[in-house]
Amino acid sequence: MSVLEQAAAARVAAIDLAGATRAEKDKALLLMADRLVERTDDIVAANAVDIANARENGLSDAIIDRLTLTPDRVAAMADGLRRLAALPDPIGDVVRGSTLANGLELRQVRVPFGVVGMIYEGRPNVTADAAGICLKSGNAALLRGSGSAFSSNAAIVSVLRKAVADAGLPANTVQLLDATTRDSVKELMRARGLVDVLIPRGGASLIKTVVEQSTVPVIETGVGNCHVYVDSAADLEKALAVTINSKTQRYSTCNTAESLLVHIEVADSFLPLVLEEFEVKGVTVHGDARVAGYSDAVVTATEEDWGTEYLSPDISVAIVDSLEDALDHIRRYGTGHTEAIVSESTTATRRFVAGVDAAAVMVNASTRFTDGGEFGFGAEIGISTQKLHARGPMGLPELTSTKFIVTGNGHTR
Repeated sequence: MSVLEQAAAARVAAIDLAGATRAEKDKALLLMADRLVERTDDIVAANAVDIANARENGLSDAIIDRLTLTPDRVAAMADGLRRLAALPDPIGDVVRGSTLANGLELRQVRVPFGVVGMIYEGRPNVTADAAGICLKSGNAALLRGSGSAFSSNAAIVSVLRKAVADAGLPANTVQLLDATTRDSVKELMRARGLVDVLIPRGGASLIKTVVEQSTVPVIETGVGNCHVYVDSAADLEKALAVTINSKTQRYSTCNTAESLLVHIEVADSFLPLVLEEFEVKGVTVHGDARVAGYSDAVVTATEEDWGTEYLSPDISVAIVDSLEDALDHIRRYGTGHTEAIVSESTTATRRFVAGVDAAAVMVNASTRFTDGGEFGFGAEIGISTQKLHARGPMGLPELTSTKFIVTGNGHTR
């Protein structure tokens, strides 16, 4: 089918799905999880084809890491679906309600968007996450993954569609679009009237293209040039733990720290510790002139470094003379994703929290916690850096719209 034909089929499925009970949706999610586990070998075998092609095409280690599926990662995908099944159903929740002075009863309730399109790069685990969170929130999903993950995504969607149908819901609740050409992206971006909302998840160029060219409403996810700021009042033991975890727990995620700012008053005490740890872990430090004075291993940072989302064992490091200088640096180079401060000063943390413009702000905690699962939302569909109804990790409520229901007793105006 063409993309428009798939979108039309999704619209039909969305009508049926909108009336599904929580029990029916949860049954489908649990069956999807079980089937993923049962078909792990097939999924990993399909993924091996993508990995081999990726290596042949010279893709980076960071991209290959995002692309790779192991039995443990497939099990994690299944666990994410099970966690979704355990979460409350947002559909029908009353956002607000009142009885008006004229006696009319007014309720604003959550309803599905209808058809959600998603364009994403790498990460085949996103396929299961997106399908599950769309289903739980009553939406049909049109999934356009990257060509590099096409075999993996096809195997996963095949399993999910069969499980959904066996659970009594429309198989077209989940559909995978062709990823062998860019035509499917263009068609999806032009499917206004069939697709209700489009979510891009990937690099800056992908997001920019979708935001600028789509006629379908877009929920914008963003890249993560995340900073850790070590304040003059920081507990340096905490600062080291937070910094190292933020950068090295996993390199290829959008909530990984890409920049470190250190207050001048703690630079002599902290920088030797963190630079040594980075060297042990194989992280290349791109530093300003003052940071370079602490280690011969520091690479001189360029202007481009300060704004780079590396997604690799690299980090930019600068010494700042004040908290305000740190805030100015973040305002200039940050992407509005996640910013962290390590400080024992309530005054400093309050100023930092108020002064940074980001979807998430961490106080004495790793940037790696900005995640739907870590926040208790279940599998997320992405992390939004925009300022509309969805900002930060997008869980079930963020995949809903609302409608007003007004009940009267023969009222006329």
